[in-house]
Amino acid sequence: MPKVSEYFGLDKTQAELDFVNVEISGDNRLFVDPFALSQRPDPFGKACNGILVEFFTRVVEAIRTGNEPLALELLSHLHEPNETRLGYSINEPRGSGIGSDQSHDLFQALRDSSAVRTGFISSLQECELLIPGISRDKISDLTTNIIRKHLCEYTRKQCDLLGIQTSPMPLPPVFNPESNQWESQYHQLPVVEGLPLLLVPKVFVRFIPAYNHVQYYRYYVVNYLQAEALSAHSSLVRTLKNRKQVVYKKDIEATFPCTKQFLYDFSRDHPEVLERYREDLEEIERTSQSAVVSLEQESVIARALIQVLRNIPPGPEHATAYHSLMIGVLEFLFFPNLLNPEKEREIHDGRKRIDIVMENGARGGIFSRLHQVRHIPCPFIAFECKNYGREVSNPELDQLTGRFAPRRGKAGFLCCRSFRDRALFIRRCQDTFRDDRGLAVPLDDNFFMRALGAIESANRDSVDVMLTEIINEVTFS
Repeated sequence: MPKVSEYFGLDKTQAELDFVNVEISGDNRLFVDPFALSQRPDPFGKACNGILVEFFTRVVEAIRTGNEPLALELLSHLHEPNETRLGYSINEPRGSGIGSDQSHDLFQALRDSSAVRTGFISSLQECELLIPGISRDKISDLTTNIIRKHLCEYTRKQCDLLGIQTSPMPLPPVFNPESNQWESQYHQLPVVEGLPLLLVPKVFVRFIPAYNHVQYYRYYVVNYLQAEALSAHSSLVRTLKNRKQVVYKKDIEATFPCTKQFLYDFSRDHPEVLERYREDLEEIERTSQSAVVSLEQESVIARALIQVLRNIPPGPEHATAYHSLMIGVLEFLFFPNLLNPEKEREIHDGRKRIDIVMENGARGGIFSRLHQVRHIPCPFIAFECKNYGREVSNPELDQLTGRFAPRRGKAGFLCCRSFRDRALFIRRCQDTFRDDRGLAVPLDDNFFMRALGAIESANRDSVDVMLTEIINEVTFS
């Protein structure tokens, strides 16, 4: 079955796209993970997580205070999110998600949960650990429903970025947190075989969502009970021939079966174990690169991008091809630190445009250090793309820095083909930085060839080093 890139003729790999490149004619066994949303530091991720937290808080509060009509009303507009093509179904995008009967079942599961009634549960993803009848696919579907409005806007921007045609399409209602209501609207979306397609950022999606009650049980709860039984010299302790005392996991599991009610009771009595599980997952998320391609695939993609860059001649007649290529190259090089690219972003009431804007979602590396260590505001990173056959100079530098602002960010990159006098342009960037007009950094073909070459050689970590060295040239002056 064709994927989005093939169906719309994008000529881009998954690594060059910010969204999940799904097969369009059937559900893909991937899940929107609310925990992944909760850990995003970028503006779009924060917005999606904010509405998700607000919705879930309102449902839980309605149940706890006995306002069941409100809870039912909030849950009654949840539908199978077929438009994302994510989930468990096969062949047709029918979804295994939330229908009208399942909305009522979801309400009953939440209402009957001790974790909800006592206020113990703190997030949607913890439903997978503690509430019977709520599984990872239902949580994914619920998350998609709640952030649908944000996904519609994201999809429109990605279509604008890549030149995908859209049409006004009806979707199930979207939640408006200001009115506390579900509202029906038409949205500009791509259409596949008469059905709307909703694109989902790949940074939100996981093959296996982080919160997993079986994993929590086996590696945290059972380990704790094992140590506790051994310390208390319980009847589960066995003495070996060498007089060593042990407690077998199989005996713990037989005595304390893995049920969500048991996991709630245990977590209520031992909250420090659940907290350690939360902290470990957060650490994994911070250090993970959320890879969506293997190293072997990365090598092939890097080699192909090098060749395409070499084949684009400098000059205004090839500016569009260079601009389009740079969108994919920047996504490939800097994801997940930079994401959600937008082309020709209008500012100053449309009087100015930025060639490419990306949100800064870095939790480490140079894009994090720019803000955390060097105190350069950079929630967004600007890129200007110049496919010139001539030298870039002050006008191009001024064009880039003219897009800077404290709330947008004061860091950006000038992507160009080459320099006749690179040292002179670096000095111009140094002058700009010393005058507190922002950090402007030049990236030419030489940088992109070296960075892509490093990835081709399975040395992706050196890309951050290369970029840091160029930034240091500008700032250490």
